[in-house]
Amino acid sequence: MARVYTSSVISAPPDRVWERIRGFNDLPRWHPMIRESRIEEALPADKVGCIRNFNLQNGDNIREQLLGLSDYDMFVTYSILESPMPLEGYVATLRLTPVTEGDRTFIEWSAEFSCDPSDEDELVAMIGTDVFQAGFDALKRQFGGG
Repeated sequence: MARVYTSSVISAPPDRVWERIRGFNDLPRWHPMIRESRIEEALPADKVGCIRNFNLQNGDNIREQLLGLSDYDMFVTYSILESPMPLEGYVATLRLTPVTEGDRTFIEWSAEFSCDPSDEDELVAMIGTDVFQAGFDALKRQFGGG
């Protein structure tokens, strides 16, 4: 089982960051890799079980299902249903935690998945850098911190 974990600190209060990332269909609002997204069957974007169908800037299509969302604990958990990446059983969680010193946000994104062992290092590096860290960097820019 491959594992990816990336974390960072954003110079904004957690409630403001959560408001930006909470909606399962909000990726195009904050992640630079995402061109467009829609929730299938016009379900609410915070309904557990809904499926987001989105296109990357390069045209690749990905479908993901919302497995869990908590406003209290500020996390979203989802799985990949379809992707051009050679992996399966992908489940990820994006979580926010308050940093009380300076009213900042600790943000962490983790995932586990199965893949061919020969693809593991490349997939872990790509997801950790091009997906997770790229999202964090974009949020930092949006909140005026880098």
